[in-house]
Amino acid sequence: MANTSSAKKAVRKIANRTAVNKSRRSRVRNFVRKVEEALASGDKAAAELAFKAAQPELMRAATKGVLHSNTASRKVSRLAQRVKSLGA
Repeated sequence: MANTSSAKKAVRKIANRTAVNKSRRSRVRNFVRKVEEALASGDKAAAELAFKAAQPELMRAATKGVLHSNTASRKVSRLAQRVKSLGA
């Protein structure tokens, strides 16, 4: 258990940061899920709209350190590929 005042403060800061990161991760997952659902329904217009909304969310998560930048880029790339193939 935290013993010094600085350690107690660190515990509080970590708890706050964890809550923020959890919220951001959840938000990203919701945006990605909307793209997945649009892809599953076969609606290209809805998929493109959902993808346009999800892309900045993924990159913001990478900027904030919630996701690794390569992970975010990979997810964006794979979603873009699937949205593009929907029209073909």
